[in-house]
Amino acid sequence: MTKTNTLPTKRREEGVAKLTVNPFLDADFYARMRDYTERDAAIIKELKAIAEIRAGNKQPDPRLAPSLAALRSTVKKGLNFGDMLDRIVAGKEKGLWEPWMSTFGIEIRSVNYGAGPRNAALVLDLAANAPAHGIFARAGVQNWRSLAADDCAVVRSEKATETTPLKVYAVFYLDPAAE
Repeated sequence: MTKTNTLPTKRREEGVAKLTVNPFLDADFYARMRDYTERDAAIIKELKAIAEIRAGNKQPDPRLAPSLAALRSTVKKGLNFGDMLDRIVAGKEKGLWEPWMSTFGIEIRSVNYGAGPRNAALVLDLAANAPAHGIFARAGVQNWRSLAADDCAVVRSEKATETTPLKVYAVFYLDPAAE
């Protein structure tokens, strides 16, 4: 009697399987991973997962995004970040926005300074040396990069070169256009 082997009907896909959910959104997983991984390697793993999954687009308005709660409550020069976002929407103190927000690692990429809604695009730096890291660390949110990427509208990245490091940004929008 001869024995015949049949090939499995499902062929294994070539290449590496892609993530469907960012595992770094789980704070317990992040804490366990940090127990055995160096800081820079952990951040690189997290940024790689963020780049693979991309933006979650759960709450692209920074005034409402749960991931930015620690930033919104931070006070600088007698004004908290949440109030500053409201002033941007109202169109007040145009010249003060950018230098004030740069201390949080946020850059204004575009804004409508004319009458009507601001339609501002705010970009949060997610890199390893991001200025916002200290604020989130004091609040006890270690996986803030993944949480912000899950809330934001778009994740942008600029590849590292010999002279510049990897840059990863989470893009949030104020006053989104009416649908």
